[in-house]
Amino acid sequence: MTAEEQMVKMTTAIKQAIKVMGDRFGSTEEEVARVIQELKASLQGAA
Repeated sequence: MTAEEQMVKMTTAIKQAIKVMGDRFGSTEEEVARVIQELKASLQGAA
């Protein structure tokens, strides 16, 4: 994965995490956990 592809993946994960956290009352615990896992995975790939 190129640096640009990694940046796009990270940006998408961060935006999704912000959306889920912002819509906390409409999100299930599973959705929040899934988004956090995706964010962690995208950050680990960047390191």
